[in-house]
Amino acid sequence: GRIMFELAGVDRQKAKQIAELVDHKLPIKVRLRPRLTLGGEV
Repeated sequence: GRIMFELAGVDRQKAKQIAELVDHKLPIKVRLRPRLTLGGEV
């Protein structure tokens, strides 16, 4: 997942912020999934 963010020019700190932001907006069932799906599938 992080590779996609880095290729997009987003550093890990920002990627973490994006992941947390997305987590807040996603349903609980989706939040329980591994964050690997944040690579480009979400």
